Amino acid sequence: MQIDFVSDIACPWCAIGFNAFERAAERLPQIQFELRAQPFELNPTMPKEGADTAEYLTKKYGMSPAQLAQSLATLKARGAEVGFTFGDRGRIWNTFDAHRLLHWAGIENKQRELMHGLFRAYHAEGKNVSDHDVLVQVAQVAGLDEAKARDVLAKGTYADEVRAAVSTWREAGITAVPSVVINERHLIQGGQPVDVFEKALRELAAEPS
Repeated sequence: MQIDFVSDIACPWCAIGFNAFERAAERLPQIQFELRAQPFELNPTMPKEGADTAEYLTKKYGMSPAQLAQSLATLKARGAEVGFTFGDRGRIWNTFDAHRLLHWAGIENKQRELMHGLFRAYHAEGKNVSDHDVLVQVAQVAGLDEAKARDVLAKGTYADEVRAAVSTWREAGITAVPSVVINERHLIQGGQPVDVFEKALRELAAEPS
């Protein structure tokens, strides 16, 4: 079963959705999954210095401090359900280079490991995932070669591929993430609970080829 997981590292619901999908997959050992991380940029014009989280979300969504606090509490509760811990994240960062690294990780068969690492670095540890040193460190922990990771980042490798993929998914009608596309035909959107993913995957696996 082919899974295209369209997401942005900056998206907290993507972290929840990815971990929920992983838990659902663990419940279905009889199904073989080929997961491909697909890029989507929520904040493509985010500058290198990033932006204050509270100020940015207040401006973008018109959220009050109380609404921001409630949103974070909801995220923490939903994260805990799938084994993901949200920490305090003071700034929002550009994720384009993280997506380039994820593209390369796919070639190295390490995308799932790197995705877990990037979500953890950004949402649990509050790290700057536009910083190349941070990205190289996360890549190392994911089992990727340090020198190769640094070379990919320094040379701007896979920039065209990432931009093309983002455009392709937007043209396909994807406007929000996470969007999970199964076998290029079926779509599940949002940070769904584990049971929702499990039910959908079971049903689709049972469909005739």
